[in-house]
Amino acid sequence: MKYETITLNEERNVTLTSFILPVGGEFRNISKRPAILILPGGGYGMCSEREAEPVAMAYLAAGYDAFILRYSVNQHRQWPNPLDDYEQAMSYIREHAKEWHILPDKVAVIGFSAGGHLAAAAATMSKNRPDAAILGYAVVSEDVIGCNDTAPDTVSQVDLLTPPCFLFHARCDGTVPVENSLKFMTALAAKGITFESHIYGYGSHGFSKGDSSLEVPRADFCTRIPNWVADSIGFLKDVFGDFGPDGLEEPRCRHFVNGNYAPMLSGDCTLKKLSAIPQAADAIRGVIEKAMSFDGSKATLESMTIQFPHLKFIEVCGFSLASDEEKQAAMDVLAQIPNPDYEG
Repeated sequence: MKYETITLNEERNVTLTSFILPVGGEFRNISKRPAILILPGGGYGMCSEREAEPVAMAYLAAGYDAFILRYSVNQHRQWPNPLDDYEQAMSYIREHAKEWHILPDKVAVIGFSAGGHLAAAAATMSKNRPDAAILGYAVVSEDVIGCNDTAPDTVSQVDLLTPPCFLFHARCDGTVPVENSLKFMTALAAKGITFESHIYGYGSHGFSKGDSSLEVPRADFCTRIPNWVADSIGFLKDVFGDFGPDGLEEPRCRHFVNGNYAPMLSGDCTLKKLSAIPQAADAIRGVIEKAMSFDGSKATLESMTIQFPHLKFIEVCGFSLASDEEKQAAMDVLAQIPNPDYEG
């Protein structure tokens, strides 16, 4: 493994520590690796060591190259210094992707507490968006004022470019209220962004990996908290693809929860979406009318859309008595219709 610390800004003491795993040779199925950029917490007053190398080791063990950004803190915390540090770090990683055998479109960011705020900002307002974001007990809304009164709210910045997100938090966090994660999830849901969340029933703030090497076991600490590490790695495998015999396999999970945000319509679009577009509504009506209604009445596009607006057309095909040819014909028509709301 190659280890190096790069100084990004000497005046503000900003550094990027890299951990690069080998490829090829004994790792014969791996020619390139995904990576993760770690943003420790510390209230924008410091960068916590508990949320730096110990976290990097977990992702290295899963086959990811890891980077730790020690960004601008304390007297240099003024915004946008920390975000500028992130931009520089992410640019540096992607610029060296060929040299380091990294997949430049499979670079995630993980942040804790105030570092979680910076990770959320990276996911919602940076020029160099990460390809996935992991937010640990992150301060993302108005509570950020408590640790950095120059830092922006990130919930209001969630947009269609925001990548898939994984969030974890303790319900009883007295430093960063759990409402931070709840608000961010609500914003992600409103934009159709894929996300996964783990809100543990009880526990304190700043638990890092949550294992006994970093957190002394006690009665008020949920024993399932350490599970977030394996779960977040599983999430990255879902959105990036897992290691296979010929490199990374196809992802199981996409950026959006349905096809409503794609450039062309498809069976992955919801009934609400398709019914609002006359050409699409005409294409799927016959298949819908041969579906089994849940209340025993004759199914219609209008009634199904009212009852199940978020049901995907392809899901309706699963219980429609229409022939395979009729279903495929509807899919073929949808594939030729541009999405009028596409913002790409």
